[in-house]
Amino acid sequence: MGRSRTIRMKIIGLLLVPLTSMVVLWGVITAVTATESLELREYKTLWTNLRLPAYKLISEIQRERLVSAKLLRNSESKSAVNAQRTRTDAARDAFKQLSSQSKDRSEEIRTQVDAVNTQLDRLDAIRGEIDTGLSDRLHTVEAYSAVVDTLFGLHKRVALIDDIPIYEQSRVVIDMGYAKELLTREAAVAFGPTTTAERRLFTQLAGNRRFLVNQSLGELDPVLRDPQVALITSPAYQRMRMMEDQIVAGQAPRGWLGTTEALAKSFQEAQMQASTVLNGRADPIADQVLSRALLLAGTALGLVILSIGFSLRMGNRLSKELGALRMAALEVAQERLPRVVAKLRKGETVEVPELSVASTTVEIDDVGQAFSTVQQTAVEAAVGQAQLSEGVGHVFRNLARRSQTLLHRQRIQLQDMQHRATDPDALDDLFKLDHLTTRMRRHAEGLIILSGATPGRGWSRPVPMLDVARGASAEVEDYQRVTVEPMSGQRLAGPVVGDVIHLIAELIENATVYSPAHTPVFVRGEVAARGFVFEVEDRGFGLSAEELAEFNERLASPPEFDLADSDRLGLFVVSRLAARHDIRVTLRGSPYGGTTAIVLIPEEHVAEPEPETHVTEPARPMRVVRSE
Repeated sequence: MGRSRTIRMKIIGLLLVPLTSMVVLWGVITAVTATESLELREYKTLWTNLRLPAYKLISEIQRERLVSAKLLRNSESKSAVNAQRTRTDAARDAFKQLSSQSKDRSEEIRTQVDAVNTQLDRLDAIRGEIDTGLSDRLHTVEAYSAVVDTLFGLHKRVALIDDIPIYEQSRVVIDMGYAKELLTREAAVAFGPTTTAERRLFTQLAGNRRFLVNQSLGELDPVLRDPQVALITSPAYQRMRMMEDQIVAGQAPRGWLGTTEALAKSFQEAQMQASTVLNGRADPIADQVLSRALLLAGTALGLVILSIGFSLRMGNRLSKELGALRMAALEVAQERLPRVVAKLRKGETVEVPELSVASTTVEIDDVGQAFSTVQQTAVEAAVGQAQLSEGVGHVFRNLARRSQTLLHRQRIQLQDMQHRATDPDALDDLFKLDHLTTRMRRHAEGLIILSGATPGRGWSRPVPMLDVARGASAEVEDYQRVTVEPMSGQRLAGPVVGDVIHLIAELIENATVYSPAHTPVFVRGEVAARGFVFEVEDRGFGLSAEELAEFNERLASPPEFDLADSDRLGLFVVSRLAARHDIRVTLRGSPYGGTTAIVLIPEEHVAEPEPETHVTEPARPMRVVRSE
């Protein structure tokens, strides 16, 4: 069986689960809100380390694409192309360096960055095909456009954020930036005379750009939309649209390249302005989310602390109430009821206060009332038991007194008959009847002792110890088996003679009853340092160590007489008589296998031997004081 736990530990265990759940919930709420704030702040970091370098790289690639298209039309010098390639390489190196410094990126962003780097590594191959003449203008535009598409894919991936308004506006701004990319593609494709395939691609690019512009303008908020609207409604943009229609129709309008380059620059400025505005919006929102997170976390923490304090206070109060109930119950079981029973045994009147436990819990009050009821019932039962014992004692005492009176009268008649008898056989029979009467008197006195009263037999003068031992052996049925050995002349005080004779007679009686009929019983006496010692030794079967310990415990601490335990009446009588006169009775094993009873009579009951006198005085009979 497992070790029992205290009520306090069980209450704490009961409260630990919900309190732990509350703490975990508080931690989750704090982590979620704090993560949202960190993601908003990371938006600015990603703009600095990824998106801004990507936009700069896109602009350089767009310029390299255009000069490469001019080179293929023999409209641009090789030195100008190389200079632009150098600027593109510088932008590419800056992008790779800044992107490699951003460690706290998601798996999706890292994958997209790797895809961009893969496309950037193709720039040297694209340039080689241009320089060797293996690529025409259409293929060159498509090759550069593939690199730019991966960069815009990175923009869309980085723009993902938990703040929906910022994410939606970022997506629209990226679409406007892609519209500018389509415009630069148109410029590279339609520079100079165009082929049918080039016009087909140009028509597709122009249609996509117009669709993106029209769709994006409706989704931008006013702050971001106004600069874009001003650009779209400008005369330069309208002129560019007319040129687009001419190119689709197969014409080659003049001033096409200058118009598109100016518009591309304006689109780039509007896009960077919009991106800067969105980037600036993230910080206040992040601060607001962080403030809300701190407020929510603080409130949740306060509630958790309040809940813990309230739970611990209630648990402590309940534990104290249960502890008080426990102490009250233990007091009833270990102090009150034993004290009440002890007083009732002494015949005293008892008053038992009700069990009171201060509690604010209905169940504990009910248990306290139940304990009070149990206490009252136990006291009533103890009172009834005491009354029953007292009644039985009265019965014992009355019957014994009556028996004593009759036995006393019987002994007087027997003595008269003995004086008048002349026949030896009749005299012997009368002597046996007298001995039987003596034994009956001892049993009657035993009932008086068990009832708590004092027998009426007593002596006015000290009696020699040898006479006390002989008198005790004379009250036993098998007195012929008893050998009283000579002993010193110390005498026993008269008031205790009757009780000591009865005590030793009970021990001799036990010795004769619990030993074989052919074995003797010896009674010895000698002076001790603290009084006088009688030894009653039999040569029977003896007692076990457990039985000796039990009987010695009874003799040292006289128990309450149990009516159901009538087999050991002699021990009850001996223990009562010994306790009355502070006599110590001890049983131990005999060297002959039997049992030896040692009776130590205190020195205050022992008198010195009677001094010898040279004047011969007539012997005076020992006067016995009887109280019937």
